[in-house]
Amino acid sequence: MEKVLIVDDENDIAELISDVLTDEGFETVIKNNGEDAVKAATEDSFDLIILDIMMPKMNGTEVCNQIRDKVNCPIIFVTAKTHLIDKLVGFEIGADDYITKPFTIEELVARVKAHIRRNNRQYKNIDKNIITIGEIKINKENYEVWKNDKPVELSTREFELLSYLMTNAGIALSKDQIFDAVWGSSYGEIGTVAVHIKSLRKKLDNDEKYIKTIWGLGYKFVKVLD
Repeated sequence: MEKVLIVDDENDIAELISDVLTDEGFETVIKNNGEDAVKAATEDSFDLIILDIMMPKMNGTEVCNQIRDKVNCPIIFVTAKTHLIDKLVGFEIGADDYITKPFTIEELVARVKAHIRRNNRQYKNIDKNIITIGEIKINKENYEVWKNDKPVELSTREFELLSYLMTNAGIALSKDQIFDAVWGSSYGEIGTVAVHIKSLRKKLDNDEKYIKTIWGLGYKFVKVLD
């Protein structure tokens, strides 16, 4: 169940939004001032934040400024302001959408659902690009590698080799399979596989903890560590 933080100093409006979203299957939390909103957003996890701008003491813009670096979920500003410059400022500080009062509940619900769907798709794509086995984690999209949460510097070819092995973890791969997948039609010879495996092992663990030699065939990245 997705959780939505509703921030509005007018509690009647906040309660109305909460009731409608609850009926739509969302879990909601209401805060009526900026200070409580900042505390909630940084101490709890939300899938979306609905944030009123015109609030006393700490307005929505200030709240967004304080939490944007700490939360990744979409933020929808709700305000009576209609000037373009106000909207541009909102987007500049990290708002994902802007809905102007008066608005229909149906419109707000539609926007909430759209942003949550979009955000969920983005995280699914990120998850597909990240592989973690034991102490090793790679991100296939940005070519990053970590061991025990510390970055490991690899060449592009070493990364592609590691990525192929981890994607096929648990499968014994021949040197020919590895060469075709990683080097393809590039210039080189089959012996380069062993050279790069040796370099990769040195940078990862200096032994065969992860990359096992399958004698007479090739190599295998272990799927489950002993």
